[in-house]
Amino acid sequence: MTQSAVDFGPRLIGTPTGTMRAAIVVRPSPRIERAVPIPGESGAIFARAIEQHDVLVRTLRYFGVEVSAIDAFGDDPYRAAVAETAVLFESGAVLMRPTSMSRRVEADRIAAEFAKLDVPLAGRIAAPGLLDGTDVLLAGTTAFVGVGRRGNAIGRAGFAELARAHGYDVVEVALAPDVPALRSVASAVAPDTIVLAREKLDIAAFEGFRTIALEPGEESGAGVLCIGELHVIADLRYRTALQRMRRSGISVEGLDLYEYEKVGIVPSMLVLPLRRD
Repeated sequence: MTQSAVDFGPRLIGTPTGTMRAAIVVRPSPRIERAVPIPGESGAIFARAIEQHDVLVRTLRYFGVEVSAIDAFGDDPYRAAVAETAVLFESGAVLMRPTSMSRRVEADRIAAEFAKLDVPLAGRIAAPGLLDGTDVLLAGTTAFVGVGRRGNAIGRAGFAELARAHGYDVVEVALAPDVPALRSVASAVAPDTIVLAREKLDIAAFEGFRTIALEPGEESGAGVLCIGELHVIADLRYRTALQRMRRSGISVEGLDLYEYEKVGIVPSMLVLPLRRD
């Protein structure tokens, strides 16, 4: 189910993998230490998470991205994963309705930030629909939507209606049961190129795209943040994945984002791009 309206405003996401010009990030809060770590990892350490987030922001600004950094609020330990809240098209933003009830208020907070930044709304996922922003992956003129343990059919159908109205074909991607989000195991790095973890999703959904498959054991290395065509920010701990991407012609900026990886937050979740060209 969706609510939508005709909006007029600045050109936002001209190309989903184009050069990033503006973005929103949410600073981590001490509550990140309450986030449940992934199996085999210790909990996140807030002081280190702050340091790593600052480096991420400085890196984005170095590459010409205008970054709006806002403070976390509320009790949810995953607030820094701002990409869960919205998906942006060329003419406006679609507000998500996250599966986690504690995160749903964030859509309204982000909507207020959009108003300050002259980002119009193109629609929103309304109750009883559920869909998380990181279960949507835009590549070229295709919107891939993850089908896994989060979201529901109503939310996916509502988003598909909006995506088609914005000129996108919609393809659903079945995810393995242990995958937290589509964008934790797949990222678009060019209009026709996807980095992915083959064992964690239905690779047949990406027919017609060039796919760069990462080795088993480094599946989360696919959750890169595209800052321009064939140019990404990645967690440096996934060394084999970084080498594989570089051999495939991708420029990789390796950053230490380990405190986020510990709790299942990959680079693509930490930034919400507002403008690309």
